[in-house]
Order: sequence, then structure tokens, then C-alpha cells
Amino acid sequence: MSKIAFIYPGQGAQAVGMGADFYEKSPLSKAVFDQASEVVSLDLKKLCFEENDLLNKTEYTQVAMVTACLAMTRAVEAMGLHADMTAGLSLGEYCAIAVAGGMCDLDAIRTVRARGIFMEHAAPEGTGAMSAVLGLDAGVIEDVLRDREGVSIANYNCPGQIVITGEAKAVDEAGNALKEAGARRVLPLKVSGPFHSPMMQPAGEELAKVFAGVSMNPLKLPYVANINAEVVTDCGKIEGLLVAQVSGSVRWQQSVETMIREGADTFVEIGPGKTLTGFLRKIDRNVKAYHIGSWEEAVSVCEELKQK
Repeated sequence: MSKIAFIYPGQGAQAVGMGADFYEKSPLSKAVFDQASEVVSLDLKKLCFEENDLLNKTEYTQVAMVTACLAMTRAVEAMGLHADMTAGLSLGEYCAIAVAGGMCDLDAIRTVRARGIFMEHAAPEGTGAMSAVLGLDAGVIEDVLRDREGVSIANYNCPGQIVITGEAKAVDEAGNALKEAGARRVLPLKVSGPFHSPMMQPAGEELAKVFAGVSMNPLKLPYVANINAEVVTDCGKIEGLLVAQVSGSVRWQQSVETMIREGADTFVEIGPGKTLTGFLRKIDRNVKAYHIGSWEEAVSVCEELKQK
């Protein structure tokens, strides 16, 4: 039986104007933005819709992305399109859990607001770095990094694209070694910290304290977790998985492969940009990929998939 997976992008996909047309056209989307703004004491409409200097700053990016993606999703569901399973890359996992029923939207938004602040300040500026490694097999990268301290894999994005993270010097030296090992390119990323590295453990510890005040609900849908690429059906596991994810590897390619094994043959990326749609084509070209980042795309995709 055909199954639809909703997937959610992470940091880096943010764009000025994200969700603005949904806010104007959908009362449900408007409610997400308005209620979220009140809960986190930020003008999320201004942050997402207008040119500003904060949208690309981690402590604001994360809450803006989750709010916009959830606002879009609630409108999409009202159009009659629903997921059979969910997953999200890094901060996108919060959207996946909310849509699966594990957290209410406002708790997901409140929690990711705290997560962004903790991650922004977990490592002193300039001490950490991240680089994208292109054109090299994951196994080779793992071998090169195995005996190196201070550097690890942050993201398994798709075949031929792995992101490394950690101490700035260690990441730079590992990049040179990976070029020698055959990498086509090693691109330093413009990020504010060494995300998904052990240097983020203080952020994870602070996040665990926030979860003490968050209610986890029985999941209505299965979702696939970043840290182990496994299907989650027990809401009691969510907190531990999200805390570990802050300083652990995001196994996105493996997560997609898990969803395909579970029967997903149609993937709908909801949010700004088409990053995950691009990864999907490199992971498995046999599945169908759709993107919803605008009201027009939502209407078109919903009409097409409801006819099937």
C-alpha cells in the first residue's frame, strides 16, 4: 500500500517570506504564527516575513523554521493531505514529532526556541567549525576520522554528501586528509557553531531540563528519529532521542531508507527550500518527491495526491 511521508528541512533552508502566503490565506496557519509569537515573546511574522538581521542567527532561525513549517502543514492537512509517517532533519525533527502527535505545536515551538539559544551559546565563537565533504563514500570518511580527536560526522545527508563537525583545527586538518583520500571537494560551512558534535553536549544538558516541563503525547503516526534512523512509536523515547541528537550524528540518508523500507513511496517536503527533495533524488530515484513551500505549491500538490 502506498504511504506518504512528510519531511521537514533543517537550518540553512530558512528564507525571508516563508509562510507569509499561508498566513494570509489560512486561519489555521495564522493561528500557529500568532499563538507561537505570544508563547515565545517574539514577533514571528516580522522575523519570517520581513528582511532582517536575525533570521540567519541560530537562536532565531530554529524557532522561525519550526513555526513556519508547522503553519504550512496545518493548512496542508486542512486541504485533505495527511502523512502516514514523518521525519525531519535536525530541528526539522521537532516538526515531525508535532505532526505525528508527540508534542503539541506550541510545545515544539517553545522547546526549539530554547534549543536554538542553547546551541548558539554552547561553544565560544571561532572554536568550532563544520565542513561539507563531497564525492567521498561514508565508509572512507569514517575510516579517516576514526583515529582523529575533535572531529566527527554531523550529517549523513545523501550519497556523496557528508558533513563533518568539531573543533576548528581538527575539522580543517580532517578536511585536508579527506581531500587526500579522494574527496571531490571539502567546503567550510558558514555556521555559528559545531552543531551535532560533542561540543554541543552542554546544550543537550540544558535542553533536557526544558523537557521536564513538556508533555509528551501518544504518537498518532510513526516518525523516524535522526540519531538512530529507527521508527519511533513510543512517546516515552522522544526526549532522550532529541537530547542525544544535539551532539550526535544526523542519519538522514539512513532515515529516508528506513521510511522506504516501511512502505513510504511518496515524500512531501514541507518548508522553505528544496534541500531534502534534492537529497531524496540521490538516495532513491524510484520514490516520488514533492515540495510545498508556497500556497500555490500546496494547492497543486494536494490536488494531485488526493486524486491518487
